[in-house]
Amino acid sequence: MSSTQSVTSIQSSVTEFNTGFNEAVGPALAEVFALEQQDLVTAGLPATVVSPGDTLPEATLLRADGTTVSLSDELAGSPAVLVFYRGAWCPYCNITLKHYNENLAPVLAGRGVRLIAISPQTPAGTEAAILKDDLSFSVFSDPGNALASTFGIVTAPSAGAQDAHGQLGFAVADSNADATAAIPFPTVLVIGADGVVTFADVHVDYTRRTEVPVILEAVEAL
Repeated sequence: MSSTQSVTSIQSSVTEFNTGFNEAVGPALAEVFALEQQDLVTAGLPATVVSPGDTLPEATLLRADGTTVSLSDELAGSPAVLVFYRGAWCPYCNITLKHYNENLAPVLAGRGVRLIAISPQTPAGTEAAILKDDLSFSVFSDPGNALASTFGIVTAPSAGAQDAHGQLGFAVADSNADATAAIPFPTVLVIGADGVVTFADVHVDYTRRTEVPVILEAVEAL
């Protein structure tokens, strides 16, 4: 993991982003998002959230071109790292996917481990996420959070946050394939070749993400 330890962490990039973002949106909207994050942390994880030992269910996902793909066919018995993200509209997700593309995907490819990112957005949103940073790994849509729901990781922005999104010129429901505001908690799962979850890291605060060294340590334990 020495190749990743000198790399800027996701959290440091998020901290840098937040400074400019809060200045850009102003104190009122920044406070709305800060309160939302506090409420999410206070509420904590759902009781039914995914945990090691759970089995990966069958799922049908959408590619960026709108065609369907079976998750089991896509994995074809390979170990995998699944990344659930909120959507291409989420700057924290974009920071994370870019970081994984540069610092995680090449290492996993060398070890024969698949890296797959999944969100509830439309295929067009998936395409936008791929093109934004020329992502080298698979990115799929999970319409209606069907797969995310089986893992107990589905939530939604608070009413205040959704109003703030509107003031900023977008709505999460417009990005999602099912036209709702439901989104997954940012989550990383490590899946063994047998389809069993060996590692699960779910973040209720969407500004926090799983760092590359943590993922690689979990992969090494497979």
